[in-house]
Amino acid sequence: MSSEKHSARSEPPEHRDGIIGDLLAEKDKLEDRLMELDDVPLLLVYTHLSGDEALMQRYAPHVKGAWAFEVDDVPELKRELCQALIATLADYTESGRPLPPAPPVDKLQRMCNASVGTQVPEEYMAMVLEELNFDRTDAKTVKWRKQPSPAFLDDFKVVVIGAGYSGLAMATKLKQAGIPFVMIEKNEDVGGTWFENTYPGIAVDTPNHFYSYSFRVKPDWDHFFSTGPEIIDYIRTCYAEMDIGEETRFNEEVVSAIWDKQGHRWDVTVRRKDGSEYAIRANAVITGVGLLNNPAVPDFPGRDRFKGPMFHSARWDHSVDLEGKRVVQVGTGASGMQLGPMIAPEVEHLTIFQRSPHWARHNPLLYAKVSDAMKWGLANIPYYNKWYRYQLLWATSDLVLPNLHKDPDWPEPERSLNAANDEVRQQLIAHISEQVNHDPELLAKLIPDFPPYGKRMLRDSNWYSALTRENVELVTGAVKEITETGVIDKDGIEHPADVIVLATGFKAQTPIYPMNVVGTKGSIRDAWGEDDPRAYLGITVPDFPNMFILYGPGTNGGHGGSAVYNSECQVRYTMLALREMIEREADRVEVRPEPFEEYINTVDAEHAKLVWTHPGVKNWYRNKAGRVVTNSPWPLSKYRNLTANFDPDDYIIEPA
Repeated sequence: MSSEKHSARSEPPEHRDGIIGDLLAEKDKLEDRLMELDDVPLLLVYTHLSGDEALMQRYAPHVKGAWAFEVDDVPELKRELCQALIATLADYTESGRPLPPAPPVDKLQRMCNASVGTQVPEEYMAMVLEELNFDRTDAKTVKWRKQPSPAFLDDFKVVVIGAGYSGLAMATKLKQAGIPFVMIEKNEDVGGTWFENTYPGIAVDTPNHFYSYSFRVKPDWDHFFSTGPEIIDYIRTCYAEMDIGEETRFNEEVVSAIWDKQGHRWDVTVRRKDGSEYAIRANAVITGVGLLNNPAVPDFPGRDRFKGPMFHSARWDHSVDLEGKRVVQVGTGASGMQLGPMIAPEVEHLTIFQRSPHWARHNPLLYAKVSDAMKWGLANIPYYNKWYRYQLLWATSDLVLPNLHKDPDWPEPERSLNAANDEVRQQLIAHISEQVNHDPELLAKLIPDFPPYGKRMLRDSNWYSALTRENVELVTGAVKEITETGVIDKDGIEHPADVIVLATGFKAQTPIYPMNVVGTKGSIRDAWGEDDPRAYLGITVPDFPNMFILYGPGTNGGHGGSAVYNSECQVRYTMLALREMIEREADRVEVRPEPFEEYINTVDAEHAKLVWTHPGVKNWYRNKAGRVVTNSPWPLSKYRNLTANFDPDDYIIEPA
């Protein structure tokens, strides 16, 4: 592991004694400090602590959405709120009473509705209570129902593959439960995709105050949408706090996992950096390698002839100086949209090959820095960090999902799905048009002919305005050929290049590749074919006992949400399965074919109603047959409910 220093953990205010007294010690400055914070989380803190809903009702007409910029500026009302909150904090100090527990469900519902300007479905309340964790019990942590046999537990062994977000979450829960494990990581450090992707401009497109562990909040993010270095620093800090160094092996890669039918164990082969191999015999194997870890490098004709540097965005070559160079960028997906505007000012000329356009939304917080005042509020105001996290949970996840359902009576199904989806389309077109100065030639290239969200909805990272630069050219269509000195487009025109950057995505339809995983009836590749991965809840597969997949097939949040949130749901489900196995002293837990098939059929039927199966769309969510294999069709609340309990009747469980 690298020797980078880890920042000290910053505890949320509700975890520290005397915090309210500390706040009131500078009471004369407190009102002005509160005025610098976002209105709605502050309003929810006051409502929660005081029990008074009157101010919340008065604010309701001014809240048009879940983002801070969707709330009207009402300074007089806000000052009244700040003064009321100070009085409430003073009352807590004088009375000595503890902070209140979570609000009752009916009140929580009203608070959630008022804070985002719409009716939040009742089924979200369990998820909100769990995610915000007001009582600090961490409901996602699985506890033993009966103390397992020390002999059985000591002899139990789990192999976790990958030390990214999912693998680390899994490892820390195993550690807390006292389940022996080893975590294998092919790289020299933790972070997974955030360690491997270091291209210019890399950043998360989910707000990082939500794109982070629920059990490890961070109040002092520098940005709302953090850059790669900020994310990897957070992951390294979490790793240091987890105290799992002894169980982690870096610079080692799992080559294969073969199920022993007689011994009911996995024989795992691990290859070290020097090429030598060794074996681990394990009761369970958990893969945390994700969907976006194997770069897709198209086999363009003439690819090997190019004389200059050529590399994938996920394997950025920092030894190559782009200043003053002619660069050809192939690909305009998430990575391409981020890196293109970053390198355009330094290169002599940037030619961008766009096979097909994407939709990209504007968010004014994308490059905004978190103010010192906001960091102070998240670190010091009781429950402020929790209510802010709730706002982001709603703003970035299921808010748009209803708009992605096909309306069979919609008169223009080629361009949009329903009235709300069409309204989004018009908003996006207006933004694009403004950014490219209403240039008709560029607009013809940039406006997709499919409904919004048909592909992953991207963030406009100054992408459209970068395309108006004199040294940037957008070429539509596929690459025809690569020569020694450049790239030939579909019309036979060669575009000279000193450097070629391939922003061509990942092999998302082949999770677990290139590991050779063999179960009771053959390999995972035999079961899934070339590009048709299937798993019950995205986690377990028939004929592959004691194997669990994190961020597996059908669990990507195509409509929004946080991959970290989904991973925590999968980690809990896996822990529930392991608890069942260990408490029963079983040596085989395997999902039955019937619930597996029923779940897959239900998922496919739901996808048939959604935008990702629109006939005019080609995306990395679907395999060659057109089946959606990467995305979850479910709202976050439903996926949480599906994975919150482990039903033993869905599984074959055999005693040792």
